[in-house]
Amino acid sequence: MSTPYGPDEIAALQEKAKRHLWLHFTRMSSYADADVPVIVRGEGAYVYDQHGKRYLDGLAGLFVSQIGHGRTEVAEAGARQASQLAYFPLWSYAHPQAVALADRLAGLAPGDLNRVFFTTSGSEAVEAAWKLAKQYFRTIGEPSRYKVLSRSIAYHGTSMGALAITGLPGIKEPFEPLPPGGVRVPNTNFYRAPEFVANDITAFGAWAAGEIEQAILREGPESVAAVFLEPLQNSGGCFPPPPGYFALVREICDRYGVLLVSDEVICAFGRLGHYFGSDRYGYQPDIITFAKGVTSGYSPLGGMLVSDRLMEPFAGGTATFLHGVTFAGHPVSCAVAMANLDVFEKEDLLGNVRANEGTFRSTLEKLSDLPIVGDVRGDGYFYGIELVKDKATRLTFDDDESERLLRGFLSHALFDAGLVCRADDRGDPVIQLSPPLICTQQHFDEMEQILRAVLTEAWARI
Repeated sequence: MSTPYGPDEIAALQEKAKRHLWLHFTRMSSYADADVPVIVRGEGAYVYDQHGKRYLDGLAGLFVSQIGHGRTEVAEAGARQASQLAYFPLWSYAHPQAVALADRLAGLAPGDLNRVFFTTSGSEAVEAAWKLAKQYFRTIGEPSRYKVLSRSIAYHGTSMGALAITGLPGIKEPFEPLPPGGVRVPNTNFYRAPEFVANDITAFGAWAAGEIEQAILREGPESVAAVFLEPLQNSGGCFPPPPGYFALVREICDRYGVLLVSDEVICAFGRLGHYFGSDRYGYQPDIITFAKGVTSGYSPLGGMLVSDRLMEPFAGGTATFLHGVTFAGHPVSCAVAMANLDVFEKEDLLGNVRANEGTFRSTLEKLSDLPIVGDVRGDGYFYGIELVKDKATRLTFDDDESERLLRGFLSHALFDAGLVCRADDRGDPVIQLSPPLICTQQHFDEMEQILRAVLTEAWARI
């Protein structure tokens, strides 16, 4: 493919990027003597860089591009809306696209989650859910409930409230003190389960759920507002829930009057083969937070779906949820979301995930013959591959080894080989894969072949 940029344009782009652009979650010094990767175009499951090189987007951008890149019908829906009404706030007003999308999402959501509060991102959605939980309890006469439980290593966002819920010490420390109330409970990584439940996944799930109850009791039930859980935990490398786990968590929340928030910023809109991960695993949340896949990244949008019970104190009298965001429910973003969901229905993307997830898993599991691959786990189109030094003992890499393995080699080697994925050490070293929902066996095979070659070389370097 011909490059859209000539040598002089590429050089100018690099100079400006290095001088003025501050990349997110990026060690900027790593580009002191290397080019900043610049992605200029996307088509289907692939993206192309400034040189015209093609990459398989094995992470769907950032767990976002469900329908793939270059869908002109979705872009055109946004353009039509921008020409008619580019912007108007949801502060005391409505516009047709927000109304239509709220109605559509409420129809897709499980149970009585009939009210939609829009934001512009996942962090904002989590922030809004915590604020709603606190104000809800204050409004019904339980003002002491403000604490939130979340799992170890779980990521729930980067705004100050969402960061207090996040369970990753390394990204919290620079910004402390954070808002009080964040409490940690164990995650559901069965590969690293405590020895006394290491051979029984159901018992492990019962123990992990029981630890949520113990945390509520330790903190005092009257002080706990909510439990924030992803259906399938992202950070740490895709931890699925054990059988029976969420049924027990729901019972525990009901027993102590605690809200269950399903953080589905990643898991919603087809990632697990259903519109919502809570449907996949059969539990009823009080709030669902969402973002990312609702528009497949064609425009920013997030929000929370809220039960009728939580709306009730605000539906009459003078009570007002004292929260709002300027660009929440943006007309263009809502129009894009509607067009995105039209693609889901027209092409049966949920059915595609459910039909192909078994072969995706089995293709990735072929990598288990490599000495560096300890565990392959996940569901739907969302998988993590945990890397180990010793398969028999499950010995992991120390911090220095992880640094050399992940940042020193794997991250750039996988990208150079034509695969966009994530090599991460939040927890133990993992490679994460979250491809667009349009992917089929040819894409799975391409991922496996690239991963096999690069991981084989990585092992030879250890």
